[in-house]
Amino acid sequence: MERSSIVISDAHLGAAPADNESALMSFLAGIPDITQDLLINGDLFDFWFEYDTVILSRHFPVLRVLADLVDAGVRIRMLGGNHDSWGGRFLTDDIGIELLDGPVTTEVGGLRAYVAHGDGLGGGDWGYRALKSVIRSRPARASFKQLHPDWSARLIRMVSRTESRHGRPDDPGSDRRSERLRTLARELLASNPDLDLVVFGHCHQPELLEVEPGRFYLNSGDWLHHCTWAEVSPDGIELNQWNPR
Repeated sequence: MERSSIVISDAHLGAAPADNESALMSFLAGIPDITQDLLINGDLFDFWFEYDTVILSRHFPVLRVLADLVDAGVRIRMLGGNHDSWGGRFLTDDIGIELLDGPVTTEVGGLRAYVAHGDGLGGGDWGYRALKSVIRSRPARASFKQLHPDWSARLIRMVSRTESRHGRPDDPGSDRRSERLRTLARELLASNPDLDLVVFGHCHQPELLEVEPGRFYLNSGDWLHHCTWAEVSPDGIELNQWNPR
């Protein structure tokens, strides 16, 4: 019997409202009552970088919850987003998370799925596309590691636009990103008849669309504003909302 999968994305912990972060912790703690498979599709953290001997204390609460989930037998897979693509051995060896290098085709809830965070996909974001290969390169990681963690955290807060632009529910770019990703999902399903599902995040807009009978596009939304997650199983897909109040 196939198990279901829970899908979340774009929690942006460190920039999300405190109530929403607390709600996510409560939701995650209850996952073993639902399933034993969790897919985190990017930007769990508003900033994550692994140093050799330092762990960012700001994220200790969620790291503790994730480690407890793994101890409870939950499989956790995580794709890096544009804010947290610098995962490493601490997440894999100490927490027990499987880090995936997206885009990736994998099984989600018994369905064959194409999964990607969505940053730099579907047209647009040309500046970011050019920058992406640089900031994810080995020399860039090695250089950034030389900064003191407190300095790097301050630097990231200065350049992150989560609270100033993406943090707004009326972000003018969100609709454009959503439309581009929806169009790309349709194209992927049309060109790959073996796919049952395309899963994106990034645009912060929850969406479940049956593109063809039994074939779907899913965006699990975010935990900045919507507090949404999806449950995927061979019997169907549900897009749900947590009420933090």
